[in-house]
Amino acid sequence: MSALPTVTHEYNLREIGSYKNLEIKHASISKTKANEVLVQVHAVSLQYRDLGISLGFYPVGKPGVVPCSDMAGEVVGVGEDVTGWKKGDRVCANFSTDHIYGDTTEDIIATSMGGQSPGVLTQFRNFPAHSLVRIPDHLTYEQASTLPCAALTAYNALHGPNPIKAGDIVLVQGTGGVSMFGLQFAVAAGATVIATSSSNEKLKIAQEYGAKHLINYKETPDWDQEVLKITNRRGVDHVVEVGGQGTLGKSINAARIGGSIHIIGFLSGNATSPGDIIVPTLSKALIIRGIYIGSVAQFKDMVRLIEANPDETVPIVDKVFEFENAIDAYAYLESQKHVGKVVIRVSK
Repeated sequence: MSALPTVTHEYNLREIGSYKNLEIKHASISKTKANEVLVQVHAVSLQYRDLGISLGFYPVGKPGVVPCSDMAGEVVGVGEDVTGWKKGDRVCANFSTDHIYGDTTEDIIATSMGGQSPGVLTQFRNFPAHSLVRIPDHLTYEQASTLPCAALTAYNALHGPNPIKAGDIVLVQGTGGVSMFGLQFAVAAGATVIATSSSNEKLKIAQEYGAKHLINYKETPDWDQEVLKITNRRGVDHVVEVGGQGTLGKSINAARIGGSIHIIGFLSGNATSPGDIIVPTLSKALIIRGIYIGSVAQFKDMVRLIEANPDETVPIVDKVFEFENAIDAYAYLESQKHVGKVVIRVSK
């Protein structure tokens, strides 16, 4: 039996303020504990959170943190008490390693990788066995690396307490990772999707993936009124809300009475006054829910959905960067030229 690796190359964020402060370091791999699994990381996908942590506008992380939360890799070692995994298994780790099921807690949030706890932009890493989820056989490592945050966030939004059903109308904002997964999962559920973007080229891509109605919000600033027009004034059943303060007021207006707004991001900085939110939320009996990724149990449910709908749910990988070029990957994410996900290939 070959010896397990004892050293890894990993990125560290030397100083908060710029992703150009990322640097590769040698690090020792701690001995795999009885309840842990040693994984060779093959691919890592970037989140807007990763960019925010590096630039200092996301309120977690500290100098020296190993960045990134989303990986796909291969089991190379198993702790003595682990029974569910074996060498060669293809796995993802959950965003918060201790979020196994149910609601999150302060202690669970403390295990969120790449910010509150060490991340995954490394060649090898030990994970708690309970944090791992099997990768669908038909996905590559690069594709599977997009599942832990972007895909699971969209799944948790649409299949949470008020789950999507066939015939629903879903509004997705933009064409980033969460929004595109939201589009794909909605189509797989038999829903109709309205997509917004500032780019007609990106809207064409959304249409290729099943969006039925397209709105360029630069050409149509009152996009909420266009949504109401499309829905014959009824409004949409679900909003995948990634804009934040700058779009929430319009999302509330675009939602149906009793509809759900799933708050995921804060890409838009324009302020919405409380008066624009409270009264319409009450009068429309809306469900406005913040989404903090999801649990291992939800991740496993999502994998079954993906395997049941392989053609409709193939992860959209815009561009893949090599491990040595991680800073370039961050810069590309910051440019917002991408549709879907930006991925770093860690192991060739």
